[in-house]
Amino acid sequence: MTVPLDTRQAIRELDAGGASRSQIARELHVSRNTVRKYADMEDMSPAAPVSARPHPAIDADAAWVDSVLEADLGAPRKQRHTAKRIYDRLVEERGYAGSYSTVCRYVGEWRRGHSRSPREGYLELAWEPGTAQVDYGSFRAVVAGVPRTLRLLVVTLPHSNARFCVAMELERSECLCWGLRLVFEWAGRAPRVLVLDNATEAGRMLRGIVTESELFSHFRAHYRCEVRFCNPHSGNEKGSVENAVGFLRRNLLVPVPEAASVDELNEGLRAGCERINAGARNRAGAPTPEALREDLAGMLALPGAPFDAVRWTHARADKRGYVRVDGNLYCVGPAWHDRELVVGVRARSVEVLADRGRRVATLARSFGEGETVRNPASLIPALVARPRAFGESTIRRDMPGALVGELDRCDKAGRRKALRAIGRASEHSGFGAACEAAARIFAGGRVPDDASCDALARRVAAGGPEPGQADLAVYDGFLGEAARDAE
Repeated sequence: MTVPLDTRQAIRELDAGGASRSQIARELHVSRNTVRKYADMEDMSPAAPVSARPHPAIDADAAWVDSVLEADLGAPRKQRHTAKRIYDRLVEERGYAGSYSTVCRYVGEWRRGHSRSPREGYLELAWEPGTAQVDYGSFRAVVAGVPRTLRLLVVTLPHSNARFCVAMELERSECLCWGLRLVFEWAGRAPRVLVLDNATEAGRMLRGIVTESELFSHFRAHYRCEVRFCNPHSGNEKGSVENAVGFLRRNLLVPVPEAASVDELNEGLRAGCERINAGARNRAGAPTPEALREDLAGMLALPGAPFDAVRWTHARADKRGYVRVDGNLYCVGPAWHDRELVVGVRARSVEVLADRGRRVATLARSFGEGETVRNPASLIPALVARPRAFGESTIRRDMPGALVGELDRCDKAGRRKALRAIGRASEHSGFGAACEAAARIFAGGRVPDDASCDALARRVAAGGPEPGQADLAVYDGFLGEAARDAE
């Protein structure tokens, strides 16, 4: 039986708070084996949804059951459907042939997923050690020569007045969890309590009711953190981080910063925060470095496994082998046309899996809208199957002209062999290095094979031989002879 996510969170929070395993089992009405399983679990990252659906017998009637349960929300509590009544109606009105236990499980999961508890969010203004506040700001920066508007994730520890910040491209749940993970690893501990508002993509409070995002719920369970959501438009409830957003922007981002990449920008922000924290004081007048030791003592140890901040979704590839994610197109290759695929969206990348978890492609994430992201290597499997299509393939514009000319001069078998070698070398060294390696091998009078192309591409990706070092071209010849002998 699957344990609900909120129960898993409660197990890890109580265990982190020092409660005994037997006490947790009694309080949550679960077995001690279940408590031990989730309390000791190192990795609470969300798994790819590639398994079979849990209730196949009721799938055909699921929409009808959902409509009945939703209509019940407006009915008097004592006149709502029980699982038994829903089962009886399914049998009588819809010819349902499944079991009563399947209906019970489905109804129970639906109600747990739509329950609202006032304990999910509350206000507390006494900032004990180990409590963190989280908020976003925006700023302009020049990244790789291009002016961009970025988001600034700011985390403060009000007790010590320590401040941390991370620059990122978007304000989405996977970006939030990725940024918080960086801050936790930076500090070396995880806050016991996180205080947020509706704008952080962690969840939303509406009329006192909080609904968390699924990914953030996994994140909290992984790090065993509690969460408190402020009331909308009540910045005074987390004044420490509200002030820190403006303070860090004025002191670290003026004038407009320039960096080769967002990672380089974050290195500068980290150094700036450490400099500011070293000279700061908290509200009681104590130096921030001294008070920070009290904050760290009140925080939680980091799990053994880092959290994988990934948002999983489903997408169908079109006839050209493109999937649409968040308004952008990602090329997974024509070999996957018209297939239902699983897409993992991370802060910097998009990973595409087949239905049984096979990795189809990993692409850099686009942060615009209406853009197309291509990885030329994803086109190679289809070209290996149909090498004559190379003459009209869009991959030609991604290859050096000399390599395109050599492939045009190859016969069908030679072109297939060379393309396969480039594709396999791309998996470890990247498409550019694989193409350069293939071009060098063609220039030596041979058709690239898997072994020689992979070995040379690895050296190209690593920087190749420096001036004054030995030329390893002879080694490539040995690899080519060995490959020919193997054939």
